[in-house]
Amino acid sequence: MEFRRIDRFPPYVFSIVNELKMQARRAGEDIIDLGMGNPDIPTPDAVVDKLKEAADNPRNHRYSASKGIPKLRRAVCDLYERNWGVHLDPETEAIATIGAKEGLSHLAWVLLGPGDAVFVPEPTYPIHTYAMILSGAHVTSVPLSLGSDFFTDLMEAYERSEPKPRVVLCSFPHNPTTAVVDLGFFEQLVEFAKQREVMIVHDLAYADLVFDADVAPSFMQVPGAKDVGVEFFSMSKSYSMPGWRLAFAVGNPEIIGALTKLKSYLDYGVFQPIQIAGIIALNECTNVPKQIREIYRSRRDVLADSLQRIGWDMPTPPATMFAWAEIPDAFKSMGSLEFAKYLVKEAKVAVSPGIGFGPSGDSHIRFALVENEQRIRQAVRGIRRALEAGPPH
Repeated sequence: MEFRRIDRFPPYVFSIVNELKMQARRAGEDIIDLGMGNPDIPTPDAVVDKLKEAADNPRNHRYSASKGIPKLRRAVCDLYERNWGVHLDPETEAIATIGAKEGLSHLAWVLLGPGDAVFVPEPTYPIHTYAMILSGAHVTSVPLSLGSDFFTDLMEAYERSEPKPRVVLCSFPHNPTTAVVDLGFFEQLVEFAKQREVMIVHDLAYADLVFDADVAPSFMQVPGAKDVGVEFFSMSKSYSMPGWRLAFAVGNPEIIGALTKLKSYLDYGVFQPIQIAGIIALNECTNVPKQIREIYRSRRDVLADSLQRIGWDMPTPPATMFAWAEIPDAFKSMGSLEFAKYLVKEAKVAVSPGIGFGPSGDSHIRFALVENEQRIRQAVRGIRRALEAGPPH
C-alpha cells in the first residue's frame, strides 16, 4: 500500500535500537538507556500541584485557546524580558504550541510549499529536516560540527544553491553536536536574512542548558530579528516537562499570525490545566532551570571523565543534555547503527546512532545524560568491556 508524504522518510533508526533494548529487558537484562533524550528529572512540585488543582476545576475541561491562554503568553514574554531584555507583545508576537515538534511542523506548512527551498543543519534533530520535507520543500543540508564555522558554511551553501532558500532553520545550542554560538552569529544571521529576503526559524530548546553562561543567547536579542524570523522556546528541558508538550514560538508578528491562523483550524491547544501549570513554571520556578543545568553538568563531567579513562576521547560538551562522540577507530567501519546495536548487546548500554541525525552523523553516536552518575559509571564499565573485546567478525 502506498502512503503520501511519509514515503520520503527512511526507517526510524532510533526505533531499531529501542526495540533491541526492549527485547533485552524482557529477557531480564539490565540495559542502561542513554539513547532517547527523555529527561528523568521530575517536574517541579509547584507545577505538578498547580496541574492537580486546575484539573479539579470543571471549567478547565473545555476547549482551550489554540494560541495559548493570555496569561501563559504573557508569562513567556516576561521570561524573554528577564532573560534576554527582549520586549514581546503577547497578543501578536507569541503563541503556545503543543511542544516544539508540533510548532515547527505546522510552521513549515505556512512558510514553505512544493518548489520552495530551505536550509537545515546536518546532522540535526530529525524533526528539523522532516518537518520541512512534509511541507513539500526542497531541503539543503548545511554541515555542522562542534568546531565548525556554521555561518561561513551557510554562506557557501547559499552561493551555490538553486533555488535560493526561502527559510533558514538553525538551533543553538545544537542537538546532537552540542555546538554553541555567540550573539555575533545571530547578528550576522539577521543581516544575511535582511539582505537576501530570507526568513529565519531558530529552535532554542536548550536555552538554559549551557555550562559557561546563565542562558544561551537568543536570536531575538538582535535588533531587527523580529523583522526576519521567529524562535521556539520549549518547557521540556529547562523545566523538565517533556511529556507535558508545551512550547512557544515568538517573534515576527506576521509569521506568528500565520501560524495562529493555521492552528485555529487544526487544534484547540494544550489541555488548559497544563497551560495554567506552565504559568507557574515560568513565573515562579525561576531557579529550576539552573538547578537542572547543574544536574546535567555533573552527569556530563562523569561521562566525559569516565570515557577518557577508558581511552575514548570525546570533546566535553559545552551545552545541552547530550554528548556527541566519534566512534572509536577500530569500530568506525561498522557505522553508527551497527555500533549502537553492538553496545546494546555487549555493553548493555543503549545510545543513539548518529546516522539518525543525518548521513554525515554516521561516524558518531549520541549519549543522552538521562541516568544518574552511578548508572553512567556502570554504563562506561560495560562500554570498556565491549571495546576491549574488539569489533565483531
